[in-house]
Amino acid sequence: MDWYATHSRFSEPGAQAPWLDATPSELGALRRAASELVFHYWAQGDITRHGFPASRREEINLRYAADMFARLRELDPAPPGGPRSPLKRIVGCCRDFTLLFVSMARHHGIPARTRVGFANYLVPGWHLDHVVAEIHDGTGWRLVEPQLQDDFGEFDLLDVPRDRFLVGADAWSAARAGDLDPDRLVVSPELDVPFLRGLPYARHNLVLDLAALNKHEMILWDLWGDLNDDAPLAPAAVARADELAELMADAGLEQLRAAFEAEDVRVPPVIRSLTPPEQHPVEVVLR
Repeated sequence: MDWYATHSRFSEPGAQAPWLDATPSELGALRRAASELVFHYWAQGDITRHGFPASRREEINLRYAADMFARLRELDPAPPGGPRSPLKRIVGCCRDFTLLFVSMARHHGIPARTRVGFANYLVPGWHLDHVVAEIHDGTGWRLVEPQLQDDFGEFDLLDVPRDRFLVGADAWSAARAGDLDPDRLVVSPELDVPFLRGLPYARHNLVLDLAALNKHEMILWDLWGDLNDDAPLAPAAVARADELAELMADAGLEQLRAAFEAEDVRVPPVIRSLTPPEQHPVEVVLR
């Protein structure tokens, strides 16, 4: 698992690496540190109601851990590990909590990766679009929830049950098999956008999860290859997602790397991004 203990171009802290030397290496403390670094851009209503200027909403497009840590250091020079008031956190989402956790874990030599899928513990009765971390503890991979506070209480945040968070392949396969109502897979129950619900979004997260397994920790509204905002899905897209989900359910690293070489899923140098809420496509040149 040495490969997952090294940085990707997205998790690399760059010039902020010495700042992270003071972060805790114990997993529970590291998870708590990550939970203090981000203020979710919609989970608690409009950020301006919490004292943020509207301009800070642009922070949701911070893509690289180096830029995120630089902004955090600008807001508060104390290294991650202690409590931070909301205004000293970056504005972001689950992907950002998780990328920062993975970056700090890799900084300490812990094999870690992000996983994209759906959580059934955020809103009762729904499987919400979500990103968590996965760490290798020497015996196997276990899911870690970097976003929630210690008092969550439903389960161990350092060992999220696999039936509470469904990784991309599991969510797709369950929906296709009829074990899970596809209409329960959503970004938000209130968001009535066809692409952001059901099988179209399950396929989106399936491909993002394949990218994450290949250390491409993408922003959730990124599009590339055959990803688009079509709904409903074409039969060929459904068949291709079936193929990927079957492979990802039991693939080793070399198989995952080989699958990621396919033109329809490989991340190219230039992608499109649909920043919410406007969702107008913007071209992004990756570093």
